[in-house]
Amino acid sequence: MEILYAALVLGGMGLLFGGLLTLTSKVFAVPANPTRDAVREALPGANCGGCGYPGCDGCADAIAAGKAPVNACPVGGADVSAKIAAIMGVEPADAADRKVARVICQGDLQHCRSKFAYEGIHDCISASLVNDGNRSCKYACLGLGTCVKACAFDAIHIDERLGIAVVDEDKCVACGKCVEACPKHVLDLHPVTEPVRLLCRAAEAGYVVSDNCRTGCIGCERCLHACKFDAITMVNHLPVIDKSKCRSCMMCAEACPTGAMWADWDNRRIAEIDQSQCIGCTMCKRNCPFEAVVGTVKKPHEITAACTGCGLCAEKCPKKCITMKVREHTRDRNAKAGTTPETVMAAKPTEKAEAPAAKPARTPEMEAKIQAALAAKAAREAAAQKNNTQGADIKA
Repeated sequence: MEILYAALVLGGMGLLFGGLLTLTSKVFAVPANPTRDAVREALPGANCGGCGYPGCDGCADAIAAGKAPVNACPVGGADVSAKIAAIMGVEPADAADRKVARVICQGDLQHCRSKFAYEGIHDCISASLVNDGNRSCKYACLGLGTCVKACAFDAIHIDERLGIAVVDEDKCVACGKCVEACPKHVLDLHPVTEPVRLLCRAAEAGYVVSDNCRTGCIGCERCLHACKFDAITMVNHLPVIDKSKCRSCMMCAEACPTGAMWADWDNRRIAEIDQSQCIGCTMCKRNCPFEAVVGTVKKPHEITAACTGCGLCAEKCPKKCITMKVREHTRDRNAKAGTTPETVMAAKPTEKAEAPAAKPARTPEMEAKIQAALAAKAAREAAAQKNNTQGADIKA
């Protein structure tokens, strides 16, 4: 009987507590959010944290609440973004907004010399603790693969011949793990479509950079003076590009003497005028900062090979007969025809053409930086040629 009483008591307690739990769950129930649940179902479930939220649940909550964009998940890519956009009833995100990790350094073994032979733990963090790394430039990639270990998507590897990290942009999901892991802060996330970018972080005087690396930014400010749109400012000897002002003319990269400024040359544009629609108003010619338009008043104008693809002429054309296309040939720097103020003034005699603001002349200090960098480069090339000649003599 005692066993029976114990069973009845335990059973009664179970029923009582079960009823209390049921009642509590109904009273304090959180209303279901079908939109959030649908978004969560569309997410890949990697829980990598690359979106900046605590797993896929947190990302789904943020998207459903409108606190995160539909392409917040870097792992899902365009397909997942399109599904979530359909669920949220908005337009799919532009593929150009996608970001990838990029190596902001060109200081490989061929361009950046080594201070000493490192034989310690094969890890960038460990190597950076020894005299700030074995590369002569303290901002250079050490190429020991800490970022490779951090990447869960096999999107980054080390070029063993050059000793520098290389990103596979097709596999990169912009989770940012490699960026966090790099002790030299060489990696950063950038838009996949980017016309120009600086591939150097050496915030030092030009002569120091040129002594350490042949492809580093020497702070000569040629890019600053080449830019016609005031999109570049110098900060700590390095150019900073204001992307809201940049017009993708790529003149900064064209003027860079060391190749530290990268440009997407394959997608550089050129203007094209529809001759049947052009009325010869000269608006394109007057507004072109590169003197790449030729023509006279009331006659169709033409674009020369000096066009940089900035698109300013297309914006100013009242007939909208100028289109921008990807150019098929290299820009001809010597194709400038020059403006003809007399013709412009004859077209509108009461209107004064505004002269473009002149860039400030280079100071003696700037010229000294440029000359020092060029001299150092010439000395290195002469030394390399001498070594090659001596080696050939020894072999002979």
